[in-house]
Amino acid sequence: QLQLVESGGGLVQPGGSLTLSCAASGFTSSGFTLDYYNVGWFRQAPGKEREGVSCISSSDGSTYYADSVKGRFTISRDNAKNTVNLRMNSLKPEDTAVYYCAAEARVRSSVAMCVMPPRDYWGQGTQVTVSS
Repeated sequence: QLQLVESGGGLVQPGGSLTLSCAASGFTSSGFTLDYYNVGWFRQAPGKEREGVSCISSSDGSTYYADSVKGRFTISRDNAKNTVNLRMNSLKPEDTAVYYCAAEARVRSSVAMCVMPPRDYWGQGTQVTVSS
């Protein structure tokens, strides 16, 4: 059973930066890495619906960013550490939310994953608070 653990959240002032990391363990086959999975970052703020922030596809190599974070956030894979990271720059108060990473073993694009979140594997979430 694949397990995902997010880290890197915290309190930051507007305009600041954070890097979230999604680490995976529990691969069923040796040699398997997170690189074989589509991975996405989702967030949910109090009273709001869950939003697909950024996704990266292992199928076609594509990346997707929600309009609200485009140009500020960058998703990337660190295959040496078997993680997927979300670098968040120029943070705004409206970025405040619990951020979750999710993974799936499915052939589809990053857009599809972010728009139609997977059911497969989810982390427990990490809080990001942007406030002065």
